[in-house]
Amino acid sequence: MSIFFDITHTTHYRYAQAVKVGEHRVLFRPRDSHDLRVLATNMQVIPTPVGIRLIQDAYSNSVALVQPQSPANELKVVCLFSVEHAGTRTLELPLSPEAMNYPFDYDAEERLVLAHYLMPYYDDPNGVLQAWANQFIRVSGLTGTRELLVEMTQFIRDTLQYQVRFEEGVQTPHETLALQSGTCRDFATLMIEAIRLLGYAARFVSGYLYTPWLDDGMQQGVGATHAWVQVYLPGAGWIAFDPTNNLVGGTNLIRVGVARHASLASPVSGSWHGSASDYLGMTVDVQVLRRR
Repeated sequence: MSIFFDITHTTHYRYAQAVKVGEHRVLFRPRDSHDLRVLATNMQVIPTPVGIRLIQDAYSNSVALVQPQSPANELKVVCLFSVEHAGTRTLELPLSPEAMNYPFDYDAEERLVLAHYLMPYYDDPNGVLQAWANQFIRVSGLTGTRELLVEMTQFIRDTLQYQVRFEEGVQTPHETLALQSGTCRDFATLMIEAIRLLGYAARFVSGYLYTPWLDDGMQQGVGATHAWVQVYLPGAGWIAFDPTNNLVGGTNLIRVGVARHASLASPVSGSWHGSASDYLGMTVDVQVLRRR
C-alpha cells in the first residue's frame, strides 16, 4: 500500500551585513521511479531570485540553479515536496543466479555503466579498510551476496556511535573507524568504500528519513537531511541500505540525489563574498509528515 508524504526542507543562511551572494545549487526534486512518485514540488527563495534554472546533472539528479538578488544579509531556501512512496520488499527481490553468492561478477555492460561506482574514492595504503571489509566474508561455507550487505549494515549500526555534526564535509572511512563514531553521511561513506573494495558497485544517496516515533531514540537522522547507500545487485538493481538505522529498503527512506561521493550530493551549495566575520551561521529545518 502506498504512503503519502509532505516534506518541507528549509535552509537559512544569515550574515551580519549585506554580502554578495553567488549562484546556489539546490537538489530540488526527489528521484521518481516505480517505487517513488513525485506529486508536487515548490521552492521559495528569500531574497527573490534574479533567476532559477532547472537542469539534470551528470547523475540525472534534478537540480535548481538559483541566483539570488544581491547584496543581501540572508538567504533562505524553502523546498516543498509531496510524494507517493510504494516501497520495495528488498529482501524478497531475486538476484541473478550467478550473483547469489559472493564473490560475483557484473557483466561487461554493467561494469561499463557502473565504473565510477566501483572505483574507491579514498586510498587504503595500509589495507585497514580492506581488512575491516573482509570480516564479513565467511571463512567457511558460502557467503550470500545480499547477506553480506545486511550484516555490514547492522554491524555499523550496532558498533559505531552516532554523533550529530553540523559542520560541512564528511569523515574519511579511516577517520570513522578510528573514532568509532560519525554522522549518517560518515556511516554511508564508510560502507560505500568498504564494499567497493569487495567489488560491489555502490553510490551515496541524499534524502530524507521518515520516523513515526520522533522521541524514543530508536532511529536517528530525524530533523535533518539523511544519507544512506544504494548497492547495485544483478537481477535486483539498486537496493537501499541505511547503516545509521539498520534499514534495508522499505518506505521510510525518501531519496533526492545520488552521487559517487557525499561532497557531490549536497542539498544546497553555493558561494558568497564578504568578510569571514560577516557569516552568522546556517540553520536547517526538515519536516517529514505522513498523510493520514
